[in-house]
Amino acid sequence: MKFKSQKQGSQMPEVNLVPMMDVIMVILTFFIIVSMTLTNFQAVEVPLPSTDKGVSQDKPSEPMIIGMNRQGQVLLNNQVLGETQLAQQIVSYLEKNPKGTVVLKADKGLQYEKVVQVLGTLRDVGGDRVSLAIE
Repeated sequence: MKFKSQKQGSQMPEVNLVPMMDVIMVILTFFIIVSMTLTNFQAVEVPLPSTDKGVSQDKPSEPMIIGMNRQGQVLLNNQVLGETQLAQQIVSYLEKNPKGTVVLKADKGLQYEKVVQVLGTLRDVGGDRVSLAIE
């Protein structure tokens, strides 16, 4: 007598998950689309600023321009000034223009050490409103 092998009858059936995943994705897509169409997009009413209100009425003052030529001379309005005269001119300018700035234009052939010395003098008198012009 031949007995059937127990292995053939005890195999587990395989479940194909791909069609089930397709159905779940279609249902999920349907619910996402329905939920997006049923929600109302609400905007918040916020008064936005206009450009005409943000314009500053204060006109910037003209900067005080100090020059240095190749010889290391300090020039203001094409006049050679000494260190004390320069300090007096800067103090009087800054008293008249509290928001004014002092700009140093030095010749590019000038030694850096001389430029730094004049910048130090200007900083001592003018504080943080001193800058170096570059090209």
